[in-house]
Amino acid sequence: MVEKEMTRISSKKQVSSLVAVVVLFGALFGATAANAATKSITCYKGTTSKVVKATAPKCPAGYSTAKPAPVKTAPASTTAKSFTLNATYTGKIASLWSDSDVQSTVTATGTGTTLGLTQLTGSGSAAPSSQDATISGSGTISDGTNTVKGTFDPSASAHAKDGAAPTTVAITGNMIVNGGTGKYAGASGTLKFTGSFPVASTSAGTKDSGALTLTISGTFTTK
Repeated sequence: MVEKEMTRISSKKQVSSLVAVVVLFGALFGATAANAATKSITCYKGTTSKVVKATAPKCPAGYSTAKPAPVKTAPASTTAKSFTLNATYTGKIASLWSDSDVQSTVTATGTGTTLGLTQLTGSGSAAPSSQDATISGSGTISDGTNTVKGTFDPSASAHAKDGAAPTTVAITGNMIVNGGTGKYAGASGTLKFTGSFPVASTSAGTKDSGALTLTISGTFTTK
């Protein structure tokens, strides 16, 4: 009897131990299963994002799982704009002679392909010692709002028809476009010019005035 009772108690202990092991493994397995069931999602709101972890994760109010599209920035325009001028300007040239040089100012109005730049103003100078002389000068052509600026390059020259006044002077050369305002800001290029005007006197200290005709042609660009 004693031996049977001992055997029964031992069997119960084995069963209890087995149950404990099963429960332990069940708990471990259950925990692993729970961890495996946890999911994570990324939620977005504008430029803000957050990760939500849960068995059935949901985005907070105002957030969405839809990732916002990247903002596209339009590239800066690098295309240069080209403008062609082929105009004739007529107006007045006023000069002041001295013993060493002549200073002149010009105002004229353009016709032809002017791009609306019908108003020409400028100034120049020369130190003639013969019928031929180099000239320097600068000027602008304008539509009243937008302007193109230019300067004579070293090739600019004047040629008097006669050795003494009265005579006619022909001028020719290139004008370097070196800026502008308004829609012609940053203008650059080279324009060719030709023209003529009369000279009545070359005496020192005298003023002279005459009609000017000037043709300007070529292409310039802006960025």
